[in-house]
Amino acid sequence: MAATLQTQKQQQQTAIAPTGASLYARFALAGAISCGTTHGSLTPVDVVKTRMQLDSVTYNKGMLGSFKQVIRNEGAGALMTGFGPTFIGYFIQGAFKFGGYEFWKKTIIDQLGEERAIENRIGVYMVASGIAEFIADIALCPLEATRIRLVSQPTFAKGLVSGFNRIRAEEGIARGFYSGFGPIVFKQVPYTITKFVVFERATEAIMKSLGGDHDSLSERTLTTVHLTSGLIAGFAAAVISQPADTLLSKINKTSGDGPVIARLAGLAKELGVRGLFLGLGPRIVMVGALTSLQFGIYGELKRVFGAGEGVIIMKKAE
Repeated sequence: MAATLQTQKQQQQTAIAPTGASLYARFALAGAISCGTTHGSLTPVDVVKTRMQLDSVTYNKGMLGSFKQVIRNEGAGALMTGFGPTFIGYFIQGAFKFGGYEFWKKTIIDQLGEERAIENRIGVYMVASGIAEFIADIALCPLEATRIRLVSQPTFAKGLVSGFNRIRAEEGIARGFYSGFGPIVFKQVPYTITKFVVFERATEAIMKSLGGDHDSLSERTLTTVHLTSGLIAGFAAAVISQPADTLLSKINKTSGDGPVIARLAGLAKELGVRGLFLGLGPRIVMVGALTSLQFGIYGELKRVFGAGEGVIIMKKAE
């Protein structure tokens, strides 16, 4: 009886499953909510991490000690500096990233054919996530530049709108908002590629160990799989993208002339390997928790919105 009801439920869901723009809009909304809420909730960790990167002389007592320093010097409210641009920026970015990933993954699979896609699934994940993230970064960059300016210079502006308008008025669109586009791409594209590839492969391994696929597992088990795979993916992505994250913080704090690539090279030489990995500890904590929650929330919202699991090419591969 239970099996019959399960089959009927699946048939009903298939019959009314959204397609086309409606389907990808649901993926995008789920991604927007998951990214906006997770990044926004971790604003205090990001504030401390950014301070450690930009002023390592003052903030040199580790994550917990730096938290105490910020509260002692500026009050607890300082830990929420930049919440507005963080939430809005990553809400928009999440829509492009997750919705775009599902779209480009399906597009690439259609071009390759199912068999070739299965054989080259890592490449499919890499290309789909890389394209999606590059487009998402175009939307994110102005808000990320505003966030970093607010965090690094607490007296710069009172909030998102005033900070955004001041940067635009004093420095213009290209220099003010997109001087950090190079490092944000260098950070976010490898980060996102690593995140999705490791997530997909970790999910594949966990599913194999459970001896089932998405259709045969309970919702609670699927949520656990998403959270666990997301945590593993977050740890890997944090390490891969840390140097570019440091450069992004530096270049958005300091003004300068000349090509962005030359400025990045100069900053990297000045910082050295050790300097490029400043703040890695808190960032691993932040990105690990953030990525785990993102995939957990994203998976739940996809089901709530009736979008299903998206295109899954790993379950047929041995």
